[in-house]
Amino acid sequence: MPSIEVGRICVKLYGREAGRKCVIVDLIDKNFVLVTGPTKVSGIKRRRTNVKHLEPTEESVDVKKGASDEDVTKVVEKTKKSAFMKEIIKPSQIPIPAA
Repeated sequence: MPSIEVGRICVKLYGREAGRKCVIVDLIDKNFVLVTGPTKVSGIKRRRTNVKHLEPTEESVDVKKGASDEDVTKVVEKTKKSAFMKEIIKPSQIPIPAA
């Protein structure tokens, strides 16, 4: 299973952004991370998110800790993952983790 780390692409499981992909840009503590879409790429604003609300994917991008939205956008476009980031997963396809 992929780990929660800076640069990991994840799928949000809950909330209005459920099914959208985001990039982890900072680890706040063991329960929270800072994620961004960025908004221009996948529609997710930069915000603090509970790790229980994320499903990490096998994909990752090479960004520095605390990278700006512009830096993340450049890296995603450079690695040609913008189409992957724009895909929205339907709730029925999202694996719900066991509690």
